[in-house]
Amino acid sequence: MKKAIIFGASGFIGSYLLQELLNSPDYALVTVVVRRPLALNHPKLNVLIGDYNSLPLLKQSITGDDVFIALGTTKANTPDQQLYYRVDHDYPVFAATIAKENGATSVLLVSAVGPNADSKIFYIRTKGETERDIIALKYKYTHIFRPSMLMGNRTNEKRPMEKFLIGLFRVINPLFMGSISKFRGIEGKDVAKAMAHAAQQPHGAVNIYEWKEMKELVK
Repeated sequence: MKKAIIFGASGFIGSYLLQELLNSPDYALVTVVVRRPLALNHPKLNVLIGDYNSLPLLKQSITGDDVFIALGTTKANTPDQQLYYRVDHDYPVFAATIAKENGATSVLLVSAVGPNADSKIFYIRTKGETERDIIALKYKYTHIFRPSMLMGNRTNEKRPMEKFLIGLFRVINPLFMGSISKFRGIEGKDVAKAMAHAAQQPHGAVNIYEWKEMKELVK
């Protein structure tokens, strides 16, 4: 049985992922790094309280086989681009670096559809640079997940525009076919399931999952 590490376990995808891994017979221990205690108790759960700035202090405890990174923010929550970049780029890369130094062999990262490190659009460039720098760490197995519109109920957040877009995507999703199927909306819980399943099916040094590949993993 393996040990897992999750960064972003209190987030939308991360909370689903945590349940997947705790319920999985493949893991004996699931360590999460979160900013505040979770309202959850489980014999396999190990909670570390920390953030980007305190990671060096937690380094000896950040050990496992598979490291799952579901960190992220929004422009509304983090309007300052420097802080946004720290959450979406610096934190994931730093976390993956520490985990690899401690022996992790697989990294599984939530990114987004259409990343491009050379883009002039800040969001797209940030995702592209994060993928580039995670891949450069040369894990034995690197898995990158690129969802488009994330669908599902965020019970602890009010996002009226997002709710409108989710409703719209439920209608237009079937229109995205062939090469543009990667733009289909996907349930957050399905991304989490795909990550959990991919960790048990390593087959290439770098693996990219868009809508089609993620849906195939959760059939």
